[in-house]
Amino acid sequence: MTDGPPDAAQTIEFLRRLNATRLFRPDAVPQRVLDDILKVARWSGSASNKQPWEFVVVHDRQMLQALGADNVGTPHIAVATLAIVLVTAGDTAQLEQEIFDEGRLAERIMLAAAAHGVGSCIGWFRGDSGAIAGRKLLGIPAARRLRTVISLGYPAENWQRTRQKPLHARKPLAELVHQERYS
Repeated sequence: MTDGPPDAAQTIEFLRRLNATRLFRPDAVPQRVLDDILKVARWSGSASNKQPWEFVVVHDRQMLQALGADNVGTPHIAVATLAIVLVTAGDTAQLEQEIFDEGRLAERIMLAAAAHGVGSCIGWFRGDSGAIAGRKLLGIPAARRLRTVISLGYPAENWQRTRQKPLHARKPLAELVHQERYS
């Protein structure tokens, strides 16, 4: 074994296996694991290195349930061990770039969690009313944008059985990839 990074095949397999987890065990995520995840989030790339985000880490069971309510967020938040809420600068002139950066950030948080065996699922606050309710629950100023929340925890034993589709069902590359031109 070398001290260098894992080989490409191992890395690709790790990336390919990232799945959304929507059911979690009650086991706490250790602080050192959360710190690793937050360090990766902090170092995520952003346009012009603006880093237009802050994080609200939620452990409180009642708050998780409130954030997972049907009129606020998505149900998996209510059963998570913890959640990381992404709060962005709310710069309307940079909205498209913020949305792109937020997606990059969310995926990196999920990958960092998976590296520790922690499951995750991305969720959104439901429209303007969900964002307003989430903002009020979390004490987020109106000038900031609230859209994305990531639920985290160790996957429950039966989480895969709750899925409607096979876990790795994907369209074949031949249906997705075009060479040189779309047509």
